Amino acid sequence: MRQGKQTFVYQHAPVVASHASIVGPKEGEGPLASEFDEILPDDLLGQKSWELAESEMLRRCILRAAEDGGITLEQAQALFSGDLNNQIIATGFAARALGIPFFGLYGACSTFVEALVLGSALISGGFLENALCSASSHFCTAERQFRLPLEMGTQRPPSAHWTATAAGCALLKSCGDSSEKLLRVTAGTFGKIEDYQIKDANHMGAAMAPAVCSTICAHFEDMRIDPDHYDLVATGDLGWIGREILLELLRQNGHPIPPEKLVDCGASLYYQEQDTHAGGSGCGCVASVGCSWIMKRLERGEIHRALLVGSGAMLSPTSTLQAQSIPGIAYAAALEVF
Repeated sequence: MRQGKQTFVYQHAPVVASHASIVGPKEGEGPLASEFDEILPDDLLGQKSWELAESEMLRRCILRAAEDGGITLEQAQALFSGDLNNQIIATGFAARALGIPFFGLYGACSTFVEALVLGSALISGGFLENALCSASSHFCTAERQFRLPLEMGTQRPPSAHWTATAAGCALLKSCGDSSEKLLRVTAGTFGKIEDYQIKDANHMGAAMAPAVCSTICAHFEDMRIDPDHYDLVATGDLGWIGREILLELLRQNGHPIPPEKLVDCGASLYYQEQDTHAGGSGCGCVASVGCSWIMKRLERGEIHRALLVGSGAMLSPTSTLQAQSIPGIAYAAALEVF
């Protein structure tokens, strides 16, 4: 059921039957290391390229979520997934290996939450009985595509983000007649492009924060709720700088969130002394943290309701070279245990 201008309320809220997360070595040295299902020993996974390594990481993550959720690949009805590579090749190659009916998505770093919103809508509407929602990113593939070759050793400014080598996958299932207390996706809000004319590709937090603010405000207004409704609001890839910008934008727009209630996956993934500058980003950032720390806290009963908000910078190497500004997009998914 659509509510307000931009929000779906899932009358048959799908269950998060399982979730899996895999991260690279640097992410495995961060504060959330104990929450991840697998920490890779290296960035190449025995592959011939970083792109193939990212694809293999994503394939493993999807397979793990399916197995943990008690379904075979033949029983999987749909895969919603994407990455940052041109033509989402890491995801396409993983989907080729898995043989699951495939929806390829590109919402930049917001892709995982976009997948949750769309997958939940189709399950709630009775079109699917299950869906695998995932996303991945890799530091080396992103650097090669969006910035400069690693071999150049280019100095990064303090506002730059570190693209996470990570993947996350959640298996959604139709709720059935279960009376158990289960983790469910209860609502999803799709965002609008926001562009504050930021042209610095090394300042992703500033480029994406306006879109995150817009989507959060739309969610609260459509649902007729305030921030007290949620125990936690978790944003995707704003990092330490972008999170501070978001807090101020929310205050200016009449929806202030207490700082202790607003966490950012990119700011939570690394210790500041790990030299990631502004924090983490990439499709795998919100996917891996969402499918580990956030969902596990809900399942452990530490929190009961959380709003997961993925943010994406819709730029390309071509648009950057043509001096275009960086549009932002954000999607939000409400996660509740009941």
